[in-house]
Amino acid sequence: MRTETSSAVQVETAGGPEVLRLVQQADPEHGPGEMLVSVAAVGVNFIDIYHRTGLYEIPLPQVLGQEGAGTVLALGAGVGDFEVGDRIAWAGSGGSYAQRTSVRSSTAFAVPDDIDLETAAAVGVQGLTAHFLASDCPPLQPGERCLVHAGAGGTGRLLVQMAKLRGAEVVATVGSQAKIELARSAGADHVVNYTTTDLVAGVETAVGTENIDVVYDGVGAAVYDDSLQLLRKRGKMVTFGNTSGAVEAKPPLHLTQKSLWLTRPKLWDYISGRVELDSRINEIFGWITSGDLDVRIGARLPLTKAAEAHRLLQNRTVAGKILLIP
Repeated sequence: MRTETSSAVQVETAGGPEVLRLVQQADPEHGPGEMLVSVAAVGVNFIDIYHRTGLYEIPLPQVLGQEGAGTVLALGAGVGDFEVGDRIAWAGSGGSYAQRTSVRSSTAFAVPDDIDLETAAAVGVQGLTAHFLASDCPPLQPGERCLVHAGAGGTGRLLVQMAKLRGAEVVATVGSQAKIELARSAGADHVVNYTTTDLVAGVETAVGTENIDVVYDGVGAAVYDDSLQLLRKRGKMVTFGNTSGAVEAKPPLHLTQKSLWLTRPKLWDYISGRVELDSRINEIFGWITSGDLDVRIGARLPLTKAAEAHRLLQNRTVAGKILLIP
């Protein structure tokens, strides 16, 4: 039995980045269906911020983190898909801000030899989210026109690329001049900087009035109403994040003027089985290997700088994925 201790980042009470604490903990137990993993890289996501602030309530104290990549050290009972020494990554197994963590095997996937562990950690939550949004929520069709908010961000830039792989015309929004080229390099056909151009006017100048088939919105309150205005009749609004704050409660009647569709999906319902998880991640890894998908890592920080990683993500000053390296 392992009795070693290792570092982890824990939140004991909801609050700002300053509530994150580096602690020493015994190796977490790995029960049936779980694996003890030596963590090589951890992905930082907005859901971690929502957990830290209490927007999404979790039991406290708790080690944060939903995704990462590393090497299997030990197996719990009933784990048949992996072996000790395997290189794996995961999405949806808590406690990832740590040097060693327990990972539910149902959330894990094998990392091919030609994919490094940092890249694998960078596409767990955001890559799989972009994949299900473009392929299932709703299925994006060739020739359709979509609007991707935060098109230079971690999820947004991946989503722009996947939308182009499915033959869509893509309008991306960004929050600075520096991010325009990042969205264009991902394949965006049109890019609107909403800090210098009115959002609605900028999109309409590019593609016309009420001419968007699907909006993918990870921003939330700041762009929600404008997004509805830009949709065509019977257009589809997909809201999946709250980086500017949660959208206020609205009655369904606000959708009737143009017979709009609205959905608020979550990743875990789209990777709920082994076949679906593996099929999605294998397609993503295939695109990376072939050069069709560019995964941009914007910052690498040590585990001791978890609070700084949260500040960078909240301020949206880093373009690409932020990783913690234990």
